[in-house]
Amino acid sequence: MSTEDESFHPLGQEWENELETMLDDTEYDSDLGMQMAEDAMRVTKGELSEADFHEKYHDDVMEEFGVDDRPTEEAYEEAQKNAGGFAEMLKSVDSDGEESRRGMMKKMGAGAAFVGLGAFGASEGGSESEPNVAAAQEGDDTEQDVQWGMAIDLERCDGCLSCVEACAEENNLDRGVNWMYVLDYEDNGVDTSRNRLVRPCQHCTDAPCEKVCPTTARHTRDNDGLVLTDYDVCIGCRYCQVACPYGVNYFQWDEPDITTEDIEAQAQEEMGDHDHDSDVPHDHMSDERGRWVDSRAPRGVMSKCTMCPTRQDGGMGEDAVGTTACEDACPPDAIQFGNMFDDNSDPQTYADNPARGRALSDIDMSVPSADALEDDLDGADDDLESVLEASEDLDEETLRIMKAIEIVSEDFGEGDASHTEYEQNIVDAFDALEAHGLDLDSEEVLVGLDLADEPDEDEEFDGPDESAAQTVLVNEAGEPDSNFQLLEDMGTNPNIIYLGNEPGPQAEQVEGPVAYEDVEADLADGSSVPLADNRKDVLDEMTVGDAGVSL
Repeated sequence: MSTEDESFHPLGQEWENELETMLDDTEYDSDLGMQMAEDAMRVTKGELSEADFHEKYHDDVMEEFGVDDRPTEEAYEEAQKNAGGFAEMLKSVDSDGEESRRGMMKKMGAGAAFVGLGAFGASEGGSESEPNVAAAQEGDDTEQDVQWGMAIDLERCDGCLSCVEACAEENNLDRGVNWMYVLDYEDNGVDTSRNRLVRPCQHCTDAPCEKVCPTTARHTRDNDGLVLTDYDVCIGCRYCQVACPYGVNYFQWDEPDITTEDIEAQAQEEMGDHDHDSDVPHDHMSDERGRWVDSRAPRGVMSKCTMCPTRQDGGMGEDAVGTTACEDACPPDAIQFGNMFDDNSDPQTYADNPARGRALSDIDMSVPSADALEDDLDGADDDLESVLEASEDLDEETLRIMKAIEIVSEDFGEGDASHTEYEQNIVDAFDALEAHGLDLDSEEVLVGLDLADEPDEDEEFDGPDESAAQTVLVNEAGEPDSNFQLLEDMGTNPNIIYLGNEPGPQAEQVEGPVAYEDVEADLADGSSVPLADNRKDVLDEMTVGDAGVSL
């Protein structure tokens, strides 16, 4: 255990003390939970092996919980080489002739108030490292080809709390259970509108919260890397809450405000508007494996942001696959959700070129439809000046930005989710212009739009100037100064990429432009409730008692 002056937890000693007090209110061993959490973080940092971690705590976990389903395949492989009770326990699974080693592993794997905000930040002076765009760490031996994650543009976020509201509504969360959380902060006494952090669960590729769960209720899905909680298996020991470096977990103290019957009725009503595969659960609670991992948790169980697994499994229709409630609700398109293993996905293309992503979003409503262009251009000449003069909704600046986006984009129109739709609108408009006779790759058009240099008399035309196109987009939409992941040195490999200001070590939370209490969420039972910034305040109002901190 850490000394009084040195906390093992990234969120600091005050946070660690609150967590220990919280564990004291449970029926389980507080010291064991704190020690396991500390060592789980050592595992992600590479200071302790998985096998040593599991073997170290196996006897204690068995004594405390009567079950220890924690071993990973890596731990199994390493333990097989060593003698001892842990290795023998694993070997016995193969010897019974009923399950293969891999089958056992697959079965087991399936099976607030902000404290110390500065812990999330860079060191004094900021980071000098190059931006890291590839959040997900693709394993050498994995068959997984999807890893859901996000890019979040903090400079685009306006603090409206629409994402928090949408998450609460879709998941029918109790007040203050903010799976998605938005906060403003001042850094070294400087408070600006650009100092904002959006904090969902990071869905770490190497999640310490999973390592400490005795029942594997907290687990990572094999097919898409989502870190989920099986509500039917969770025993509420809250060890995962202590082991999470990011403070994203919530414990359901009392009976939830919304019943499962209300959630099921809401899901059935919603599915009437979607094409639905009858083999996929559509109760907005069960995923494609039939496990209860989505929507609000039952009493006595842990919960957190899920990245909408029932959407990803097709339970809300094919159009919802690759989307989340928070992304759909974000007015400034600050959230991009998609497959972190796909270079052409929304989050990866946005993180790779934020100016392009911002411009694409900003210009979308200004792109004229193909039908409108056809009507406007009927009878007009096909040179650039004539086209712009005849078109009611297309001006030179809009066309310049549209063409600049295409020039800097690889596989234009072939990405996924929202950006594909935006790009397709440009593609359709370009098709209409080309059909009219305007050659968008010609010297006349590119030079006329300042997207290429005019060649000298004895030179050939070089085509579009990608540098000039990028400058157009940066001048139009700007680009963030930094690109980072929270607590990168922890080794958890979070699947959230942030763009914008990174909190420094002295960052402190301040009031945002919109108060949580001023935003209401409409829940499945027809009620409307205001949001709350801190779940503990709500619990205190309900006179739950000295319940500790619930995030």
